[in-house]
Amino acid sequence: MTRILKAGFGLISYLIFFLTFLYAVGFTAGAFVPKGIDDGEAGPLLPALAVNLVLLGLFAVQHSVMARPGFKALLTRIVPKAIERSLFVLLASLVLDLLYWQWQPLPGVVWSLEGTPATLVWCLFWLGWGLVLLSTFLISHTELFGLRQVLDDWAGRSPAAMMFKTPLLYRLVRHPIYLGFIIAFWSAPVMSAGHLMFATVTTAYILVGIQLEERDLLRLFGARYAAYRQQVSMLLPLPRRHPSLRRHTLGQE
Repeated sequence: MTRILKAGFGLISYLIFFLTFLYAVGFTAGAFVPKGIDDGEAGPLLPALAVNLVLLGLFAVQHSVMARPGFKALLTRIVPKAIERSLFVLLASLVLDLLYWQWQPLPGVVWSLEGTPATLVWCLFWLGWGLVLLSTFLISHTELFGLRQVLDDWAGRSPAAMMFKTPLLYRLVRHPIYLGFIIAFWSAPVMSAGHLMFATVTTAYILVGIQLEERDLLRLFGARYAAYRQQVSMLLPLPRRHPSLRRHTLGQE
């Protein structure tokens, strides 16, 4: 692939990701998009559950397998290293688009809030998505979603060494991106059975994914990440166990 083709692939992949991200906000809010999480005609319960579990499982498998260092090493024997992250982002986005399209609504209201409680929950919803987006920029948004890699390749620059740092929110919790997703997914003034299933399964996957990711980070950064993990809590902003934490360098989430 020429540098221009690789850069173009990275830019298109990023655009698809960003549109998919915006759709995710509308999908979970049940607004602004053609099909929200509770839209559509409800079918038989068991087939709907099966379809939704398969859709969530596809994303979990794609995201977890392609994020592992061993798979990345194999993949870069086939595709240029500069587009490996963009390919990951593109496939993850397409799997999510399939989920939006084929998601089966599950009837039944678990809880329904009105007035001030509903307003507060909506505030939490937007806080969660804002936390996700802000956290990506606190590390390296462009690197996380493959843009930096293809632009460095296009400019003929050597890839920057992966750094480990703990800016702002990362000094409070180790995984603010995942925390933002959990807050956003559970902040529903009207929680349907389908939305509850989505929130429960995605939260479970996040907790499993954190274990896999931290295993990779420990292998990559060794004692630095081990010390960081001891000092800063995983998802809840609890007091540090060792206040002498120093600023380090951060790898991709």
